[in-house]
Amino acid sequence: MNFSDLEQAAIQLNDLYEELEVKRWGRVWTTQEVALGFMGDVGDLAKLIQAHAGVRTIDDHPAKLGHELSDCLWSIMVLARKCGVDLEAEFLRNTREISEYVKGELAR
Repeated sequence: MNFSDLEQAAIQLNDLYEELEVKRWGRVWTTQEVALGFMGDVGDLAKLIQAHAGVRTIDDHPAKLGHELSDCLWSIMVLARKCGVDLEAEFLRNTREISEYVKGELAR
């Protein structure tokens, strides 16, 4: 599976969520509401990372950690699409620029 396959799966799931939102609430979530949901997932992820490090007790945290990381990735992909960001291109550009910076710092 490549990045665009993952992105397509995220968008298809979002389309289903939007159908459910219309059924339940009469409208789809705004981009701001999706971002707030993402913030909740990030909080859950932070607690699971603590459990992974041994400073918090959460039953079955390894399985839950994978699930929460996936939730966060889904949110990022959906938010990028909703905001018109080519996430794959931005990720590649950003990691290239940061790599060049770090290599420069290491060469000092």
